[in-house]
Amino acid sequence: MYFAMEDRYEQMRYAHCGSSGLKLPLVSLGLWHNFGDFSNLESMKDILFTAFDNGITHFDLANNYGPAPGSAEKNFGIILKEDLGKYRDEMIISTKAGYTMWDGPYGDWGSRKYLIASIDQSLKRMGLEYVDIFYHHRMDKNTPLEETCGALAQIVSSGKALYVGLSNYDGETLKQATKILDELKVPFIINQNRYSIFDRTIENNGLKDMAAKLKKGIISFSPLAQGLLTDRYLNGIPSDSRIVTDGRFLKEDNLTTKKMEAISKLNDIAKERDQSLAQMALAWVLRDGIVTSVLIGASKSSQVLDNIAAINKVCFSEEELKKIDEIVKEYE
Repeated sequence: MYFAMEDRYEQMRYAHCGSSGLKLPLVSLGLWHNFGDFSNLESMKDILFTAFDNGITHFDLANNYGPAPGSAEKNFGIILKEDLGKYRDEMIISTKAGYTMWDGPYGDWGSRKYLIASIDQSLKRMGLEYVDIFYHHRMDKNTPLEETCGALAQIVSSGKALYVGLSNYDGETLKQATKILDELKVPFIINQNRYSIFDRTIENNGLKDMAAKLKKGIISFSPLAQGLLTDRYLNGIPSDSRIVTDGRFLKEDNLTTKKMEAISKLNDIAKERDQSLAQMALAWVLRDGIVTSVLIGASKSSQVLDNIAAINKVCFSEEELKKIDEIVKEYE
């Protein structure tokens, strides 16, 4: 039987999510990978327990995480029931809907029909009465934003979520959605977007600046660029890497010669900072205080511990930031 470490809150740092009263750990755990039906339950427990024992209180899921879709929520629900459930009030559990979950016209995108059905299914899989944060997972140009936001409002008013978030939105759509959600008095507090040294999309599409202006939180997924911003690929492609064992999201052609050269030069900067490349990459995302938390994935507990250490040094000199930007531009 699992009992959490008594000193679990001593090392982690927490930040308010935008202007809300909710705090998130600077490092959160995502269950996008390694929690599906092809993964070992004991390994999942080891990762989750290590995270919680070290102050990670936020666990991020989505209806379609797996494989198969729904299996990450199902497995997380098993672990909640067997071990973690007694700490429910110390945890932030989030899930999402917006990508393809089931066949037919009602299992995708942002309709009221889909979102409300999805939260009901997610709660059932996890054995929960509510989630702390429920996200619309991606923009849907074919559904009125008022309909999507109205569904989020009902999900909160019915007690199925405490807060709502938006994922993969751009700055202008965020602004429009915020106006609607404010009018509906919905506690919208956070945006989830891809953001890393290699992927600056939210700097270019207005999301990062708009979130700061509106005082909304940001949590970044893929801050390590699916593992490229780690020491895993400094000497080629390991046989147990995600490229080899999964290949759905990170493919061999992502690791070009130019990219490997950039990774090597970034690793040199990390060494000068007395950090691993992963730690520096996470710290870079957190560097200016606009991003509330970084979402890490892990295939083993040692990765969780290494990533958490990033919070010990999130400040960068102007020279370091300039060097990082120059490397990225040179090898694009």
